[in-house]
Amino acid sequence: MIRALHRWPGLVALALLTVLVLSGAALSVFPVAERLSAPATDPGLSVATLAERISVQFPGVEQIRRAPSGKITAYWFDLGTPGSAIVDPDTGKAVADADPNPAVRWLTNLHRSLFLGDAGRIVTALGAAAMLLLSASGAALVARRAGGWHRWFSRTQGPAAGRWHTMLARVAVPAFVLSSATALWMTASTFGLLPEAGPLPIPETISGQNGAAFHDMETLTDLPVTALRELTFPYPGDTSDVFTLKTDRGTGYVDQGTGSLLAWTPLSLTERVSELVFTLHTGQGAAVLGLLLGLMALGVPAMGVTGLLIWRAGARGRPRIAANATASEADTILLVASEGGTTWGFAATLHAALTDAGQRVHTAPLSSLAPHRYTSARRIVIMAATYGNGDAPATAKGALDRLAAQTADIPLAVLGFGDSGFPEFCGFARTLAVTAENAGWPLLLPFDTVDRQSPQDFERWGHALGDAIGRDLTLNHQPVRPATETLRLVSRRDYGAEVQAPTSILRFALPPASLWQRLTGKGLAGFRAGDLIGILPDGSQVPRFYSLASGARDGFVEIVVRRHPGGLCSGMLTALTPGETVNAFLRRNPAFHPGRGRKPLLLIGAGTGVAPLAGFLRSNAKRRPMHLFFGLRDPKSDLLYGEELSDWARERRLARLVTATSRGGHPRHVQDALRDDAAEVARLIQSGAKVMVCGGRQMAEGVRAALTDILAPTGLSPATLKAQGRYAEDVY
Repeated sequence: MIRALHRWPGLVALALLTVLVLSGAALSVFPVAERLSAPATDPGLSVATLAERISVQFPGVEQIRRAPSGKITAYWFDLGTPGSAIVDPDTGKAVADADPNPAVRWLTNLHRSLFLGDAGRIVTALGAAAMLLLSASGAALVARRAGGWHRWFSRTQGPAAGRWHTMLARVAVPAFVLSSATALWMTASTFGLLPEAGPLPIPETISGQNGAAFHDMETLTDLPVTALRELTFPYPGDTSDVFTLKTDRGTGYVDQGTGSLLAWTPLSLTERVSELVFTLHTGQGAAVLGLLLGLMALGVPAMGVTGLLIWRAGARGRPRIAANATASEADTILLVASEGGTTWGFAATLHAALTDAGQRVHTAPLSSLAPHRYTSARRIVIMAATYGNGDAPATAKGALDRLAAQTADIPLAVLGFGDSGFPEFCGFARTLAVTAENAGWPLLLPFDTVDRQSPQDFERWGHALGDAIGRDLTLNHQPVRPATETLRLVSRRDYGAEVQAPTSILRFALPPASLWQRLTGKGLAGFRAGDLIGILPDGSQVPRFYSLASGARDGFVEIVVRRHPGGLCSGMLTALTPGETVNAFLRRNPAFHPGRGRKPLLLIGAGTGVAPLAGFLRSNAKRRPMHLFFGLRDPKSDLLYGEELSDWARERRLARLVTATSRGGHPRHVQDALRDDAAEVARLIQSGAKVMVCGGRQMAEGVRAALTDILAPTGLSPATLKAQGRYAEDVY
């Protein structure tokens, strides 16, 4: 519900909001310019002295106004011709024309009413209401994605568009709320929808005299110019007329013959709020705040673009769910947690099969878990992928807390999706199942998994689900083949034959990217070392993923592949010759990027795991301290990137190289090298170093154990480093 409230008003109102915020941002500059150009006013100057000076310069003066910026404007009639000017309060003389800047007038009319009068004001008010709704719903979605309001500024993950959208929202939402709420208040004031102040009381006695000197009018001599809003002069020769005085505290009448205050009405609460609202929205009287809000409002177009990209990616990656029942009427609640979108394909297959079996099914993201809405539900099925090393997908952050806190007497089943080649196979889904069991959710089915998008695993589980619900359920899932690009091999370097570990560094030409791909980051545009390249081997619908040893700025796509006996994909890749091609697609891996900063990096890898680490070194033009611990079998046979490592050390891209050789007279592994250098490793980590590990699961487990022992005296551990965002693994 919240997602729909956020998505559709945003898509519908995007063009209108863009016009409003761009014009508003432009207008926010003018109060600053006006404040800088307005003649300075002596804080001790009285309204009486100012009125006297202006009257000398403009005998027919009718009104004096002071703007929140401090600019003072005089209005007069001279032989029946109206005139106006900005005046210098020290002399009363004109210093500039008072006519509005044409650009300001044009932008103001555009911003307030789209040049459509009252109808345009209503449209802009609807735009402000849409922005307020978007801000509120967006804030709720950010909190949901982060795992609660207390984690508002927690680290984000997922595709670049989603990360930027969230980061902009975290900073700009307060400004959006303030701008939209004040705009709605000002519109309500324009149309007379706010309580009005009562009229000024009619003076009971007027002296009937005129000609009193300004310095004899105590009300005006005691009032500083800084408090003045407006002073309207009596009609010349009319002794029954009076001065009308408006200040920052109220409005009153002043006798032109005696200078006495005849009547006074203080500002009402509504008027005080309106003044504050006007200042906050326009920046008049608070130029710096107005400029800041204007700059933050520029986030609306940026968020509009990223929002469109998110919506478009979701529309592509998430299949259309036909006959999706509402949460309150569904028999089966199907909740999905997916990082790359493939789990949604399985969910669509299950949704269709259950619907064909006569069930009413509601399919939604796991983040929308709300048991109180499932009034007709007889079962809940959670289909969850795992991101990284056992983490929740970006769209499912906070799901564990909600699952533990929102129990219901509805049988629940959890099905995990992952790759058994990873150490934390279906780790997030498994944690969901344990959390649900500990929280007291009834069990519909034991926890089960689907390995490497296997249709057979899914079909087997489907039969078990059918038995549990008393339906004949056959799940015939056809994986959607991802959109791929053609990569042409330009060079290869072979290693490891002597130690029975044939390994190749394969470099492919970077395919040209369209303008749209460059703007959106689609295809192979804008990838970085540490991201993953998916290769579809011949005769298989299941891709194999390899860590990238290069970034788009390097101008090529490079991976490191070890040939495994009987390996379908590794055999195909290591048999390639220059000029031959493969089909591939990109999968972002933001959790395994070094990040910015000057803190040291402790890079630990073995075998082909050196690939992304080499990419980090290659791109280290700023010479960030990077220490590489590299495990290999024999330096004469499989020292991958041997020449480059020497060059990078000479160029100070590599601060230090420590190798661990597992063959020969004194074999040791990379975890042994860490223990041998324990003091320096501990020192680096205590100084803020980030640890990045890439390689096989046994190596990664050995590294974690070694670092646990090394860091024990310091009070740190791999777990605490991971919680701090200082320990990252890419393990296979």
